[in-house]
Amino acid sequence: MEPTAQQRAALGMICDTFLPGDGLTLPAATELGAVDTIFQILGRNPREAEKKQLAMLLGLWDSRLTGLLTGSGPRKFSTLSQEQREQALLRLGDSGLAPVRAIFQALKQASLLAYNVTPGPTGTNPLWKEIGYPAPTGPLQTAPKPALAPLRYTESTTLTCDVVIVGSGAGGGTAAAVLAAAGLDVIVLERGNYYDDQDFGGGELAGLTSLYAAGPPGSAEGQITLVSGSCLGGGTVVNWSTSLPTPDRVRQEWAELGAKQFAEDEYGDALAQVSKRIGVNVERSPLSKRDAVLERGALALGWDLDTLPRNVSDACDAGIECGRCGYGCRLGAKQSTTKTWLADAAASGARLVVDADVRKIEVKNGRAEAVSARTADGAEITVRARAVVVAAGAIQTPALLKRSGLRNKNIGRYLRLHPAAAVFGVFDEEIRGWEGGLQTRISREHADLDGNGYGVIYETGPIHPGLATGFLSWRGAAAHRATMLDFARSDAIGIITRDRDPGTVSIDKAGEAIVKYKLSDYDAGHLHTGIVGAAKILEAAGAQRIVSGHQAGVSYEPGVRGSIDEFDAAAKAAGYGPGQCAMGALHIMGSARMGGSPELSATNPDGATWDVANIVVADGSSFPTAPGVNPMVSIEAIAYMNAKRLAAQLS
Repeated sequence: MEPTAQQRAALGMICDTFLPGDGLTLPAATELGAVDTIFQILGRNPREAEKKQLAMLLGLWDSRLTGLLTGSGPRKFSTLSQEQREQALLRLGDSGLAPVRAIFQALKQASLLAYNVTPGPTGTNPLWKEIGYPAPTGPLQTAPKPALAPLRYTESTTLTCDVVIVGSGAGGGTAAAVLAAAGLDVIVLERGNYYDDQDFGGGELAGLTSLYAAGPPGSAEGQITLVSGSCLGGGTVVNWSTSLPTPDRVRQEWAELGAKQFAEDEYGDALAQVSKRIGVNVERSPLSKRDAVLERGALALGWDLDTLPRNVSDACDAGIECGRCGYGCRLGAKQSTTKTWLADAAASGARLVVDADVRKIEVKNGRAEAVSARTADGAEITVRARAVVVAAGAIQTPALLKRSGLRNKNIGRYLRLHPAAAVFGVFDEEIRGWEGGLQTRISREHADLDGNGYGVIYETGPIHPGLATGFLSWRGAAAHRATMLDFARSDAIGIITRDRDPGTVSIDKAGEAIVKYKLSDYDAGHLHTGIVGAAKILEAAGAQRIVSGHQAGVSYEPGVRGSIDEFDAAAKAAGYGPGQCAMGALHIMGSARMGGSPELSATNPDGATWDVANIVVADGSSFPTAPGVNPMVSIEAIAYMNAKRLAAQLS
């Protein structure tokens, strides 16, 4: 996205309103270079329609009309004082209209994220120095050379194979290993690029722009931010290593929707094989200061608490390095698909291709014959195959199926996102939440709030200055600055909701994915229970101040100001509609679900689409419902199972 001078100036005014600096050690956003960072990040968004909307908003921003809409009167934004500008933005954030709140949240998120991750002219953001956050380390000098040698095409190319796999993450990587081991000629196409140990250590900005998907950045209504990996190995390269199996109750629920093997040994064996191959264990989950808060609070309340299994080797330090692992593991300890299944696939002769954005599956006479992809430089790649495995993730998988002309009504329906929110607590001592084991403890105290297995779980995760902005409110520049200066003494209890009610994935005229998702009252009730539960954990653990992610600014200070009951009431009043409470979706699932009939599902019990028998889905979009736990192991088990079935058919 190449902005005009007018658009750049408008965004600069917005950013400097959110983040004006302090005139001493902290620079204003424009002085730091945050505006360039925003355009760098937003320029990656594949949806031209959203870029045009932003361009239009910025073009009109410093006008009298916008002044009227923001409640400032017929005055240009540039004529307002800092206090008046802040009030104008807060009126947007507090609006009774969801689309207006969505605009505020998009501007807030972009500004805060860019400020917190931009290294600045000196290479070290002054904010980092103020809070004791380390500058990017760069790669380890002892890091080994990359183990894989993926192909990259600079000219238009046609390839042939038995099976072409779209996507290389938990689903695609696992399927590739199974199919290649069966003696089939396999080609894996990955939209992103290949990064390994020696490429990691560049910090948050480098990680976000190289390892994570460019878009869509959030749901169309502004309800929730979407986060997913996009590189060779997909989300397994950047996830937090939590390796939980599909709960038995969920397996039974999935089986009752028509894929009976979920409740049988076939799927149980797949779970066991996956856990063995990626090295799932509980021996390398020592307590971090961050998880010690969760443990201390839960035990004080008499609540459920358990150790989380993780897919890491003994090279994991479970300390400072581990906390950075969401942007790639420099130690090579995380057993991602690049370290396991893709390595197995390559050893069996599979060809791995990067920078290959698959746009369409060619279907003739009811059979898939080829897929077409293009590189970032416009080279066309055609792969002809006997079968296609789609494992592009629960946003891009249904988008690809729709672009390819498949018509089953359930493609893109039943999207689940495990809506996640966080409650922050500020403590006397330093927590340094960016350090320590990624996730090592879990509380399932409220995992079943309705008797049907729907509720929330509590986990922590490494909180970095950029990542944290997705779960924070903004009530003015001074308040936000104070929040960040307390960052090293803060901890966040994450609430992950098993959502019963789904959203959808559709495509725009250009074929790009559009996610629509609005939290139902039912699921919002469970999330609210989790928000209050997280506050109780933090209070029991000794937090001095407790703050939710509600834009209304819901907080209390145990024993000093307010109470848990007042917090409960204020959070409920603040609401859970779009733009009212900061939420993220780190688990994206269910949009091409397996089942027993085309009336209820997009794919059959083999994972094949009802429309085209030789297109098999093997990723998180296969989930019949939300699992309620971190989904990596379940995705790999489904991919293992579906690939085994496909291999038997092709052989």
